[in-house]
Amino acid sequence: MGICVSTASSEIHDQVDNGQENVIFVEGNIVSHGVKKLCSLYSKQGSKGLNQDAGILCQGYGTEDGEFCGVFDGHGKHGHVVSELVRNRLPSLILSQKNALSNSNVKANGEVMMPSIDFYKWQEACVKAFKVMDKEVKLQENLDCFCSGTTAVVVIRQGEDLVIANLGDSRAVLGTVSDNGELKAVQLTTDLKPSLPSEAERIKQCRGRVLALKEEPHIQRVWLPHEDTPGLAMSRAFGDFLLKNHGIIAIPDVSYRRLTSNDQFILLATDGVLDVLSSNQVATIVWEADNKQEAARKVVEAANAAWKKKFPSSKMDDCTVVCLFLQKR
Repeated sequence: MGICVSTASSEIHDQVDNGQENVIFVEGNIVSHGVKKLCSLYSKQGSKGLNQDAGILCQGYGTEDGEFCGVFDGHGKHGHVVSELVRNRLPSLILSQKNALSNSNVKANGEVMMPSIDFYKWQEACVKAFKVMDKEVKLQENLDCFCSGTTAVVVIRQGEDLVIANLGDSRAVLGTVSDNGELKAVQLTTDLKPSLPSEAERIKQCRGRVLALKEEPHIQRVWLPHEDTPGLAMSRAFGDFLLKNHGIIAIPDVSYRRLTSNDQFILLATDGVLDVLSSNQVATIVWEADNKQEAARKVVEAANAAWKKKFPSSKMDDCTVVCLFLQKR
């Protein structure tokens, strides 16, 4: 895996299908490295200020056919800095943790893992790397992350095996087709929000409060025990150290899936997209795109249009989409 860097832009995209190897493409908050297969990446600033989203796609990750995709949704005053920091650092942290475990006998349910894919090693590597990443965010000089942070959802592909690590309310979706050719969207992650009963229970056990404001009763937020602050709308994140003793954690939900020949693409999107479009809608847009290289842009444009229609008086959120197509075309 190569070095990832970033530049600033309000509207950025990266569409790659050039067959070249060892190429780094950088445009705005999107980074792609070593891209050899068809992919589509796009990010657009909302109307709240700086684009705090970031995204990444790395190929040749871990193994020759390995891939790493991720989207990161920053929030708070310094959220854009945190999302880019995590985007640039987390892939190498996970890989170094996995390599450190390569000679260990990690067991699950009393059994040594089969050699096809060491999922439990990848799972442990992700958990450890996320914890280290959170510590590194806290130790950054001149970066106040007391009330700033970022979510993260990443997908690691090793051949036909997927490892999905989720922290917060961005989402991973798999587009697959049935035997009769009908598209189906499979949601690979659970949106980790305070409204989820298991998340709310953990927060309450840590004396955090979960409640919605009167003007937005549909959004549950996390508050300090005795102060009406900060009102965080997700239950897991990097940073947000004001709430780290009150139930907000940087431990990802890690899962596994085996790919089949019916699986067509993986889509990652920040909640700016998924607050207004369903998993089925975004998958259909990708599937029906005339030019697959433009698929991510089409999803973001559809989300922008939906924002204007559904929330005409609200400020539009940043929207970021990463698509990786799984079948040779």
